[in-house]
Amino acid sequence: MGNSSLIYQEKLKLALQESQIHLQRMDIAFEELKKRYSFPIHMAQFSMLLEDNTDVAFADQIIYRYSKAQDCMGAKLFKAFMQYQGENVDKPFRDILNLLEKWQLLEVEEWFVLLEIRNEIAHDYENDYSKACQILNSIEQSRAELWKIFNEIQKKTKEDLCKQ
Repeated sequence: MGNSSLIYQEKLKLALQESQIHLQRMDIAFEELKKRYSFPIHMAQFSMLLEDNTDVAFADQIIYRYSKAQDCMGAKLFKAFMQYQGENVDKPFRDILNLLEKWQLLEVEEWFVLLEIRNEIAHDYENDYSKACQILNSIEQSRAELWKIFNEIQKKTKEDLCKQ
């Protein structure tokens, strides 16, 4: 294995670790909220959530970690994985996604749905409780897809390492 291969392997390992941390911490926050609220959460429950500082902190953690996980996967993990596979990453992001889809690691259109949720988070939702509630529900419904993509890349990486 060449020196660049080791560098790409290390970059991939770090991107996998960072993505996993964000996903796990998002799940932990959901577990805490699900002790008191059912999902999808409705505005009446969301109003109750807003009255409890600890629950607000969990909701903020979910929103923050989803955003970080989606960013990390799109900006770091996908490129690190492709470099590890010997692919050129100096191409449009859509081409990267298309190749990942060809390898059956994700579905491009589904990734754009996840990206849209991430873009919604980037806008200020602090004073729009209806929007914040909707974002929380969207994250709850889509987080399994983030995990699926993460797990597929991790599985493929482990398979490749075993072949070496």
